[in-house]
Amino acid sequence: MTDTTLSEQQDGKGGMFTMAALQKVVAFAVLVIMLLFFSIFAPNFAAWNNMVNIMQATAVNGVLGVAVTFVIIAGGIDLAVGTMMTLTAVVAGLVLTNLGLPLPLGIVGALASGGLMGAFSGWTIAKLKIPPFIATLGMMQIARGLALVFSEAKPIYFNSTPSYQYISPESSITLLIPGLEIPNGVFIMFIVAIIASIMLNRTILGRYIFALGSNEEAARLSGMNVDFWKITTYALSGAICGVAGLLVSSRLNSAQPALGLGYELDAIAAAVIGGTSLAGGRGTILGTIIGAFIMSVLTNGLRIMGVQEEWKIVVTGLIIIIAVYVDIVLRKKM
Repeated sequence: MTDTTLSEQQDGKGGMFTMAALQKVVAFAVLVIMLLFFSIFAPNFAAWNNMVNIMQATAVNGVLGVAVTFVIIAGGIDLAVGTMMTLTAVVAGLVLTNLGLPLPLGIVGALASGGLMGAFSGWTIAKLKIPPFIATLGMMQIARGLALVFSEAKPIYFNSTPSYQYISPESSITLLIPGLEIPNGVFIMFIVAIIASIMLNRTILGRYIFALGSNEEAARLSGMNVDFWKITTYALSGAICGVAGLLVSSRLNSAQPALGLGYELDAIAAAVIGGTSLAGGRGTILGTIIGAFIMSVLTNGLRIMGVQEEWKIVVTGLIIIIAVYVDIVLRKKM
């Protein structure tokens, strides 16, 4: 059962299906228009090397967007995805560099540490009844502090871990057309997105996530273990942040403990632009990936056109406000 059909059943009249499909179509249309606009007015925007830069940036933000999509659909929010990503990168660095263990254990360390942090956030929300905004704001600071403590406030370099290159967004796979290469990180992002979409659309976890976001009290009364599935949702989101941590650290060839703040804004923006409702109960992984590409194209295009970094941040905030407003308007009309 897909997320759109589930929403259709919950809505009882198919309005949510129309809304979800419409927002994805609109998001994709916006992406195409932006690509055409910047290709015409931004010098060298359409060059393949620049397209690779956009894909590399999207790889990390796309994975983080997938992570936060699960939580938002469940009716929550996670402000800690950026700093959790940083802490998982530091954990991987400690396992691979300081302990000298093989790459698979570094990957497991990143995923496990992200999952534990996410589970802790979920536990404070489910059991202690702390609002998600406050709980994840606290986790943002905890993860940021632990990253600095574990790394002794110094970057951890992977020069002695050559196998790390295989998951790096900088490494590429050549397509059938000579000279056109796709960064490995983009393939990893799409693999994560496909797995996440299957989990969201075809498993009991996905059904319960939508139920949580649609009407938590009704889900509780129907016999659903709301606390367990809420903790599970946040743990899953944290584990996906571990994948983002591996990607960003491999791209930089180091774990940077001061990195992470601000990534949560782009991740939430990608999800919202792609049609995930901040009210919960609706969203798609495909929409989030489209939203992530929109954010990367916008940032890259504005930079090439010489727009100052400060104004790019302003534009990002405006886009979030507009996307949420559109969602509110569509909900009233459906």
